[in-house]
Amino acid sequence: LVSLFMSDLMVGLVVMPPAMLNQLYGRWVLQGDFCSLWASFDVMCCSTSILNLCVISLDRYLLITSPLRYKLRMTSCRALALILATWTLAALASFLPI
Repeated sequence: LVSLFMSDLMVGLVVMPPAMLNQLYGRWVLQGDFCSLWASFDVMCCSTSILNLCVISLDRYLLITSPLRYKLRMTSCRALALILATWTLAALASFLPI
């Protein structure tokens, strides 16, 4: 849940202010190089948020389907690995194209 919070917070703090400026002025008012970086952060934060929701759903599914084996399957190391995989996959998908 903290990872989901961080990705949504980054959307609110990093992605939305330039988008708001773009909407208010009807054009891109910041430096041109910043546009591709902003678009990459937009894709990364939104993708991370969606992937976090998928990981949370998978975690809840595992908890419901096999509650007795859940503690053996979902260790803190595996949870951390899932969070790191989520952020890494989203970063690769967003920053590799630029």
